[in-house]
Amino acid sequence: MAHSHEVPSDLTRNQGLVLGTLNHSAGPLSAYDILDKLRGDGLRAPLQVYRALDKLVERGLAHRLESLNAFVACADEHCHRKGLIAFAICEGCGKVDEFADAVIEERLGDWAGHKGFKVERTTMEIRGRCAECAVAA
Repeated sequence: MAHSHEVPSDLTRNQGLVLGTLNHSAGPLSAYDILDKLRGDGLRAPLQVYRALDKLVERGLAHRLESLNAFVACADEHCHRKGLIAFAICEGCGKVDEFADAVIEERLGDWAGHKGFKVERTTMEIRGRCAECAVAA
């Protein structure tokens, strides 16, 4: 899941460290995993990591995977996608793939419109097995 996005220059030091850690991670990381990786860089308190994560998520540079209580760097090349964001999470190896689907987004938008529901954020998590783990099973 490692990404090659550059760290924006307007991030705080802590935000840059956290985003860099997510960018180079092979899979999702909890806030405490991130803290453990950054102790040598001076981060000592979970609150430092949570504040950085909150800002990164707010800016669309990182995403929280609710079912895992973990975070990943945004895989979208522009890192600012709004609307439906979906994640396929492998139960075997933990690999996470991020994707968007205009048809699903449109159908959810239609449903919300008919119900008068104001959508603020849409995140979909699909659990299963990636191609490699499915073959190995």
